[in-house]
Amino acid sequence: MNEILLNRLRGCVVGAAIGDAMGMPLEFGPPPPEDALVREMKPGRLPAGSITDDTEMALALAESLLAHRPLDPNDLARRFVDWVKADPPDVGLHTNRVLRRIDAGASWEEAVEAVMKQNPDSAGNGSLMRAWPVAVAYWDDMDNLLVDSWRQSRVTHPHPDTLAASAFLNVTLYHLFRGSEPSMALILASTLVRMDDGLWKVIENAPYHERSQLQNSGWVRDTLQSAVWGLITTDSFEEAVVQVVNLGNDADTAGAVVGALAGAYYGLDAIPERWKAQLHGEWPLGSGQIWMVENFIDLADRLATDGRAGAE
Repeated sequence: MNEILLNRLRGCVVGAAIGDAMGMPLEFGPPPPEDALVREMKPGRLPAGSITDDTEMALALAESLLAHRPLDPNDLARRFVDWVKADPPDVGLHTNRVLRRIDAGASWEEAVEAVMKQNPDSAGNGSLMRAWPVAVAYWDDMDNLLVDSWRQSRVTHPHPDTLAASAFLNVTLYHLFRGSEPSMALILASTLVRMDDGLWKVIENAPYHERSQLQNSGWVRDTLQSAVWGLITTDSFEEAVVQVVNLGNDADTAGAVVGALAGAYYGLDAIPERWKAQLHGEWPLGSGQIWMVENFIDLADRLATDGRAGAE
């Protein structure tokens, strides 16, 4: 593995956590005016620089991938349940309903089927926000990248849009790791991931939207639209993250997704040192172990090499 590729893999992991932490204080709020954008880590419901459920669920997925490759959905579901039982400060409503049913004794298949029956149109961004560990783990294995992108989503979010969005994100990351320009990476991903025409139009047209037109809600289409908009319409990691988190609403989730994308393209070295210095979060919840940027870098290295036949 060459140094440029390694830098991009690390950039994806650290970038996702940075985007999450940058968006945390802006979550559920209105977008600030364009002349007053938030450009530094700030406190919100958590201290400045804190990761949220977006990164915590990604860490659970990463650890499941380190233990089982291909991904074992039963192991992943168990790790998610352990996480939700530790009482995280924020859990998506749909995700919480599924995990509470599993904790009560249902299999993950039974739990997600029951929740989807209550709301068959549920297509939230809960599996998109955590999907990036699959791309890092399978940076040189497209077949398993696709399968495990869908597999991790199905545990909680089986809607066709959520399955496609998770796979689309990871295939885009795959090509960004290899140095593809963002617009080309998106096109390449579109040729490999089957999706509803409406979802592709949201992605394809994202760069042509004005900031005021972006809803940035918890709907998976809105999150992917915001992240693609931020990646394509800016020219640095910092500006991509700043622009997207300042859309407000589900700012931490969109921040995590654009952070993964921009980190994969620009690399770890392009992420501002002042942001990296403030990044932190307890993992596992309740353990007292505080993750800093070095832990995320180590995770990237382990994901990219553990269990890799032929990895150098």
